Amino acid sequence: MALDTKLSLRGKNIYQVFLRQHPKPTFQGLISDLERIKSLGMDIIYLCPFHPIGEVKRKGSVGSPYSIKDYKAVDPVHGTLDDFKKFINETHKMGLKVMIDIVFNHASCDNIKRDSNPEWFYKKDGVITTKVPDWSDVIDFDFSKPEVHKYLLDVLVFYAKLGVDGFRCDVASLVPMEFWREARKVTKKINPEIIFLAESVHLGSVKHLRDQGFTAYSDSELYEVFDILYDYDIHDEFKNYLENKDLNTWLKAILRQESTYPGNYIKLRNLENHDQKRIASIVTDIDKLLNLTALSFFLKGTNMIYMGQEYRETKHPSLFEIDQIDLTPRNMEIRDLIHRIGHLKKDSLFSEGVFKIHLQEKEVAVVSYENENSITYGIFNLGLEKGHIKIDLKDSVYQNILYPNQVKVEKGKLELTKKPMILFSIKTHY
Repeated sequence: MALDTKLSLRGKNIYQVFLRQHPKPTFQGLISDLERIKSLGMDIIYLCPFHPIGEVKRKGSVGSPYSIKDYKAVDPVHGTLDDFKKFINETHKMGLKVMIDIVFNHASCDNIKRDSNPEWFYKKDGVITTKVPDWSDVIDFDFSKPEVHKYLLDVLVFYAKLGVDGFRCDVASLVPMEFWREARKVTKKINPEIIFLAESVHLGSVKHLRDQGFTAYSDSELYEVFDILYDYDIHDEFKNYLENKDLNTWLKAILRQESTYPGNYIKLRNLENHDQKRIASIVTDIDKLLNLTALSFFLKGTNMIYMGQEYRETKHPSLFEIDQIDLTPRNMEIRDLIHRIGHLKKDSLFSEGVFKIHLQEKEVAVVSYENENSITYGIFNLGLEKGHIKIDLKDSVYQNILYPNQVKVEKGKLELTKKPMILFSIKTHY
């Protein structure tokens, strides 16, 4: 992990926007939505790519925003570069930060450098192509060429100077570490608070690419430069829980991160994104979804939600078509929970306190944070279990911070409810 990463990032909440699928898919339209987004307790707006999309070998009728034709241009469907600058300014006025997607492993097959600098791109059998066959609408950069580094670093400097606060780096594991080191160095000179978020890849993908002779970096390597990493290292365990209810295997995988990575590591906690199915389409019981959402926010790390998740949206928007998301307020239970716990997570206890997971025999996740002054427990009844669990809190009546009800700890036991619980206790010093 970068030495100057701020632990306070663990208390930040990110809202992911796929601008093309927003009901008002322009920068001006998104400005009108800032108040609603901020009211959720969000701190950072992360934009999927908004650049012109390649036409050669395009997938679908409008193509993937991750097939970029010109990094410094704005797709006219979203507005102009001046509109983007205005969006940054208006976002900053509201106390929010702007993070943009950086896609440097590859570019569109007809990107602006393809014909003028064909030597900049990866070749197989003399043909410019990609290392991942399924990504047929893109071609990969060849980072053995110093000119590629210079060109892409200039893109980062360009956006940092515009006022962008952070970069979410697409498939960061496939881009050389020497490039990322220089990227952090040059952008930090412009904005010392710049944030680097890596889309690290699944463990299986790392092994597969390495077996083919390519470089693919592990999470431990990426932490040298990046502030926050995706938690794809344990995503298989998460999916296994959703499919087989094997909760403790997933929780143990989270615990392993505590000893696998640097002591000041930060993981991105999210239940869905533009690459994953909507969580509400998988977890259909509202009480279970409330518990899972609360747990995601309560886990150690930075939290992210994907636009529409707050309204229990089940439609996963297409990456290759116009497929706009309905952001009309509805199903407010999830929205209200995110609002409450999103603000709660900003307390320094969640950034710097001792984090523990207390494994149970029931399908219940019990998580605690503790410092010298206080301790908080989160109890998330994912299996909607009945009965009691053991909890290391003194016998007393506690207020559930998430919902207006009191709960009682008696003889070291707590009766479960269907709703998630967060309990605080102040330590007594003698």
